[in-house]
Amino acid sequence: MPEILTNQVGPEKQFYDFLSDGKIKIQRNKNTGEFFFHPRVAFPGTGERELEWVEISGKGIVHSSSCNRRLPEKGGDFNLSIVKLEEGPCMMSSVLGAEPDQVKIGTKVNARIENTGEKLRVVFDIAKD
Repeated sequence: MPEILTNQVGPEKQFYDFLSDGKIKIQRNKNTGEFFFHPRVAFPGTGERELEWVEISGKGIVHSSSCNRRLPEKGGDFNLSIVKLEEGPCMMSSVLGAEPDQVKIGTKVNARIENTGEKLRVVFDIAKD
């Protein structure tokens, strides 16, 4: 019979609560030490529930990048990238600090929290070596 979870804050809400506190945390499997992202109640593939939240370094490398075109009156072009975090998982977000179509695969980046007015989100800035 499936386990029914009651009176618990879901993992996505916990993630955004950490962002509200100025921390970028992702989950890690306590048994294997493997990190994963997107927040969930069980470890992908095994269903293990021995999970913990860990603050990340914020360092990553652009794994994939695309420029999404929009009319200027609709906000203009924006970048959408997949960043491989130093801890292992990938995170989809925007890379800032370069023209949206000039973000290159392999670029080192650093995460930060941005307040869009609607919701907090993680974005990446090009690392200054």
